[in-house]
Amino acid sequence: MGQVVYHVATTLDNFIADVHGNANESVFLYEGDHVPDFINHINQYDIVLMGSKTYAYGFQYGLKPGEPGYKGIKHYVFSKSMNFESNEEVTLVKDDPVPFIRNLKQTTDKKIWLCGGGELAGTLLDHALLDLLVLKINPVMIGQGISLFGNSKKHINLKLLDLKKYESGVILPTYQIMYGSA
Repeated sequence: MGQVVYHVATTLDNFIADVHGNANESVFLYEGDHVPDFINHINQYDIVLMGSKTYAYGFQYGLKPGEPGYKGIKHYVFSKSMNFESNEEVTLVKDDPVPFIRNLKQTTDKKIWLCGGGELAGTLLDHALLDLLVLKINPVMIGQGISLFGNSKKHINLKLLDLKKYESGVILPTYQIMYGSA
């Protein structure tokens, strides 16, 4: 069975982007001693899931619709509004993500990375489809923005599996999500 890992950069006050959807160097640290570990983690994923805003964020850096944001990883982009031709590397999913991801987890043994966004993460959390939470917590608070879990209000307990801190001030906790334990 596949495991879905929500591995995402966040501010200390739990935002994955500012109010304008920016997740650039004005919000997050893109240089520092944490970067090699992040790249190493990404290389361990076989599949990446993302919402339309997360996928479209790459367009400002030259990514074209239908192109993978991460080479060598199968992409599933969840959007009802985007239109591009799916291909071997990137599949556009216009259907409800819950049954799609439930089926994906049951039919693969691959490591699945939920890259973003917050609304998709909240939906998957509400339906007990996230297994691990890996937060790259940046030493900044922005007060408002795109929430780590969208509008989800689910009460869950987490079991700390690992914690790493970096000289840059970034901390990287890894949690197992404990559904039904809250």
